[in-house]
Amino acid sequence: MAVATAAAVLFLALLLLEILGLVTNPYIGLVVFVAVPAVFVMGLLLIPLGTWRARRRRRTSAQAEPEWPVLDLADPHQRTVFGGILALTVVNLLIVSMAAYGGVHYMESAEFCGAVCHTTMEPQYSAYQAWPHARVACAACHVGPGAGALVESKLAGARQLFHVVTRRVPTPVPTPAQSLRPARDTCEQCHWPEKFHGDKTRIIREYASDEGNSESVTTLQLHVGGGSRALGVGTGIHWHMNLDNQIEYIATDASRETIPYVQFTDREGRVREYVVAGTTPAQLAVGTRRRMDCMDCHNRPAHTFHATPERAVDAALAQGRLPRELPFARREAVAAVSAESGDAAAALTAIAQRLEAFYKERGGADARLVQRAIAASQDAWSRNVFPAMKVTWGTYPNHLGHLDAPGCFRCHDDEHVAADGAVIRQDCELCHTLE
Repeated sequence: MAVATAAAVLFLALLLLEILGLVTNPYIGLVVFVAVPAVFVMGLLLIPLGTWRARRRRRTSAQAEPEWPVLDLADPHQRTVFGGILALTVVNLLIVSMAAYGGVHYMESAEFCGAVCHTTMEPQYSAYQAWPHARVACAACHVGPGAGALVESKLAGARQLFHVVTRRVPTPVPTPAQSLRPARDTCEQCHWPEKFHGDKTRIIREYASDEGNSESVTTLQLHVGGGSRALGVGTGIHWHMNLDNQIEYIATDASRETIPYVQFTDREGRVREYVVAGTTPAQLAVGTRRRMDCMDCHNRPAHTFHATPERAVDAALAQGRLPRELPFARREAVAAVSAESGDAAAALTAIAQRLEAFYKERGGADARLVQRAIAASQDAWSRNVFPAMKVTWGTYPNHLGHLDAPGCFRCHDDEHVAADGAVIRQDCELCHTLE
């Protein structure tokens, strides 16, 4: 009773502190909603255990067994005791219920997912914080609606916890392509598949490794288009999302980069199959068949990494974080972040030392610009390279596009051929027009 009472008081005190925002440490949730309630429940379980042990001790010592009390609510004393026990039972149920609800809520928070298992989830959490879905809760995509999804996610979480505790976490952590929720349960809760986007202008800025960090600008008109079941049309890239078009494929690898078979069914039910020459039925039999949805192109919507050091440094230059007015900033930054290191702290130190040494030897550089270049280079490295988890440039390919990973060309390669000779075309202007 003492253990249960102490844990109950501690739980309520910590809960109040968290509600008031006086405690913000991401690990406090483990204490408030897991550790303290576990001690509380243990205290409750000790009460009947202690009663059983006391009865057993009396039997072995030949003491007379106490008579069962007679419940008489007409007795004021018994009414008071009964009322106290009932009140304590209600309080116990409230504490356990609040702890259970708070525990589930906390374990679906971004802080729990990203910060508690710090080393394991550091790459994904860092990318999550830097990209457009940073305000979308992890559970909104990784769990989705419904009791079945919740149970499935908790079972997966228990398995992952076992891997963390036993130090069996794979490095790098593989993309959970097979267990991701369907896009209709996640993406489509916010995004409308039938929305027509038309053309979107995209400006790509790249920089040379010369003294002036010369800029080249590529302007693309992306034919995003859209698809509509009601109108029976689909145009542009989002033609794939015309809900009356059913596109299925078979991938023969876990990352879904090798796709030798595609099947298209139109709204009239006509089926056309495209197969890469040399593909055998045995290869297709062991592959994974899947209906195409948003995640087949937008496979890294919340955990995007730059594929190469050049991409990361060009992005920093385009955003003004890396100063273009600093001579050779692009060349030196790329060289600094490309160097291999087995330790994050050593890598960040090496980046600073390399840039400081170069501009000190060259002379005449503005010290403030050099410090900005160091900070931008360290930031680019620390958001994309995580030695402890063996994550580096290009570890997680992005299928949106085709420059740094196969992406669109997994199917649009002129090699997927139908029985009548038609191919899935690799025609640039299907998706964009270069201006």
